[in-house]
Amino acid sequence: MNLLGNIIWIVFGGIFIFIEYIIGGLILCLTIIGIPFGLQCFKCAFVGLAPFGVKITDTTSNTGCLSTIMNIIWLFCGGFWIALTHLLFGLLFCITIIGIPFGRQHFKLMNLAFTPFGKSIS
Repeated sequence: MNLLGNIIWIVFGGIFIFIEYIIGGLILCLTIIGIPFGLQCFKCAFVGLAPFGVKITDTTSNTGCLSTIMNIIWLFCGGFWIALTHLLFGLLFCITIIGIPFGRQHFKLMNLAFTPFGKSIS
């Protein structure tokens, strides 16, 4: 089911999400300050390419409150709007029964796009 879901996801728009996150990550990596944010965009890109079967978990790190500070900066510099976009697409997909699995994947991407620092993908 995961393979079929990922193929349908890629054909009907997942490739565009992937390309948008990759372009955003490359632009952010042009500056030294933007590199951590660009790396988080790359993380979102690979989940956005094939979200079925991917689990996003919170990680425990020894960085203290650095991930919280970086998430706050991310939130104010565009993360809120990215998460809002995934929320709206998720709600639109959940209108029909066939679209519910795809809506759930957008909700998963919304969670990652809202606070990407301190999360791991497995």
